[in-house]
Amino acid sequence: MSNQSLIYHQECSASSLQNVVLRAPELKDGMAVFRLVERCPPLDINSSYCNLLQCGHFSDTSVTADMDGELVGFISGYVVPERTNTLFIWQVAVAEQARGLGLASRMLAHILTRLASQNINYLETTITQDNQASWALFKSIATKLSADFQSSAWLDRETHFDGLHHSEMLVRIGPFRKLREM
Repeated sequence: MSNQSLIYHQECSASSLQNVVLRAPELKDGMAVFRLVERCPPLDINSSYCNLLQCGHFSDTSVTADMDGELVGFISGYVVPERTNTLFIWQVAVAEQARGLGLASRMLAHILTRLASQNINYLETTITQDNQASWALFKSIATKLSADFQSSAWLDRETHFDGLHHSEMLVRIGPFRKLREM
């Protein structure tokens, strides 16, 4: 990429992000989330009912990203019941036209900022070995939070998925005390 192309890409990226509105999801967003996830392989497609529940029951720990009136990003998460200082990120989806803009990091920061008063100081997720985009995202988040990054085997392909899904590694980031600019 030439310097002029790089500068143009950066300007387009900055202006595109200015058009993005981050907010807690609402129940009415459920089907749009379902359709977004369908367009984001290799993400697991849950039932539309599951996405409706995410938008309704987990709206405080999830986020949507709208750009020019279209849903282009969604992160679902929840506070782990046994560890109320831990936010588990269930799924991160970014539409193709919004990729490469740092949107996933912004959405995670948005959730963490909203949860700042809840004493969240660990972030967890699961990632398959081959999902390089997710590995890069969560390693970057750990760096930005100045927090430890650990991963360990958690859900095994044969033991837990009957061979129908790749094994999932549990990623744990933390502790972190305060949210820095991400």
